[in-house]
Amino acid sequence: MSTIAVLGMPNTGKSTLFNRLTGHHAHIGNWPGLTVDLMQAELQLSGRNVQLVDLPGIYDLRGHSDDEAVVRRFLEQTPVDLVLVVLNASQLDRQLRLALQVQQLGLPAVVALNMADEAARFGVSINAENLGAALGQPVLPLSAKYRQGLETLQHTLLEQLEAGPMAAVPEQLEERLAAADADLEGAMAALVERSVTLPGRWRDSRSRRLDAVLLHPLLGLPLFFLAMALMFQGIYAIGVPVQEALGGLLDQFGQLVLKPLLAPLPALLQGFLLEGLYQGLGTVMAFLPVIALFFLAMGVVEDSGYLSRAAYLMDAFMERIGLDGRSFVLSLMGFGCNVPAILGTRVMRDRGLRLLSILVIPFSLCSARLNVFLFMAAVFFPPRIGGLVIFGLYLMSFVAAMLTALLFRGRFPSNEPLVLELPPYRLPTAGQMLSRAWSEVKHFWLWSRRFIIVGVVAVWLLNNLPVGVEPASSASLAGQLGTLTQPLLAPIGINPKLAVALLFGFIAKEIVLGGLAVIYGQADPAALSRAIASDVSWPQAVSFMLFTLLYTPCLSTVAVIRSESKKLSFTLLSVAWSLLLAWLVSFVAFQTITRLS
Repeated sequence: MSTIAVLGMPNTGKSTLFNRLTGHHAHIGNWPGLTVDLMQAELQLSGRNVQLVDLPGIYDLRGHSDDEAVVRRFLEQTPVDLVLVVLNASQLDRQLRLALQVQQLGLPAVVALNMADEAARFGVSINAENLGAALGQPVLPLSAKYRQGLETLQHTLLEQLEAGPMAAVPEQLEERLAAADADLEGAMAALVERSVTLPGRWRDSRSRRLDAVLLHPLLGLPLFFLAMALMFQGIYAIGVPVQEALGGLLDQFGQLVLKPLLAPLPALLQGFLLEGLYQGLGTVMAFLPVIALFFLAMGVVEDSGYLSRAAYLMDAFMERIGLDGRSFVLSLMGFGCNVPAILGTRVMRDRGLRLLSILVIPFSLCSARLNVFLFMAAVFFPPRIGGLVIFGLYLMSFVAAMLTALLFRGRFPSNEPLVLELPPYRLPTAGQMLSRAWSEVKHFWLWSRRFIIVGVVAVWLLNNLPVGVEPASSASLAGQLGTLTQPLLAPIGINPKLAVALLFGFIAKEIVLGGLAVIYGQADPAALSRAIASDVSWPQAVSFMLFTLLYTPCLSTVAVIRSESKKLSFTLLSVAWSLLLAWLVSFVAFQTITRLS
């Protein structure tokens, strides 16, 4: 099978092009010789099987970041038949470096000038034929966003694969790049002069006008946080009714269809399948529409170019606490999942900055925690302020991250300056955003369901063993386990049932809500809401949400912290600090609210 490596700088639309070519068939897999997993997919080009590998976005093959080292190791250790170099067509004066370096290595390549529609809007004119002749590589203008030029690209990839044998693996890649006598800056300037016509004045007046307001020294940050608050309020207002309706349908299906079907089975097995497995999974499934709305909204913020502006706005403040704008962006990425956000710290060359960023990212309110908070906010707060409660939790996650950075910046000092590119504002297409949201939700479900299944089954067993005890009573294993935690958790208002859910949240936060459904024996969100509301006070609920927000991240995140930091002591520090901070914040909140109410 032929292998094509996709190489490009950040913000070139490389991942969008990869997704357009592969559809929804991509998966993450391990490559021999690498310590990281890479996105890959199999596709057919006129009957020929091809494996496409999406490499991390890098600026320079000679760079010193972890991502650049990963790309070098991949090219040294993996025989590739072709390299697809993706460049931003409107920034060729800065982006031709990678194409020239691939040329120096003698690797067969095709150059895709992505965002050609945007380049034309800015007044950039490119002679692709001249540029291709100078590089000795086919050069194709296209727009992955609007699916323009994809058929021509696929045809050209096939032609290049059939034209020659597999390329030799570049040995001693770093030494060959260092020894290359070509002047890259001069070569890029010559290529641009020969093949690219740049406008006398940059024509992106829309971005300039928007930046005058959104990057205003006084208005910029308040406008950003206002936009985030409105976004979460909208997600809450739209998503909760949809979640409740889906939860009701799943409950009706369980009562009217599954229950009669399972009637012939022994009572214990019936309870396991219906009250344990189905109720736990069903409760989590009911929140998938809300998760989809979240990813949809965050996708718009990111792809529109506003996320980079947020990093720019926050950079001066972040620098004072030992971080930079990239740390802020990665923390925002952690809203989806902490794991890829931590992996994203590889772009940082300075180890101190990277470790401090890894320490603060797990406080980002990931999507697994979000479904817990959406549920609890709907139970204990009226709709008009539910979204503000969720936004308040997001603010608390930032406060926790900032406090952590302030306390530990002396231990992990950094001197790496931030180089940040502000892309032009773009209007994401509806199809692109829907496709992205679907991919993220699918990934969330496929990634989390194994943990959810194991977790809800374990919770059900703890609730119903020993045989003959009242389910979820103090005599059950779950009750005994919850009682054991009371000396530590009672001062923060966490009762034994909530404690069991939190204990299983150590495995994955996705289990918390499913565990509550099993503990209280209710799959329908409305019925579960009533059961929890009758057993938990609102100060306890606030404490529970704060503890869930701040305490030890899931095992997957802990594993990634260990692999990326390469230090067990650092991993233990991260776990211990999050537990301590969660307890202290919950204690202060619960005791204060209790005394004032």
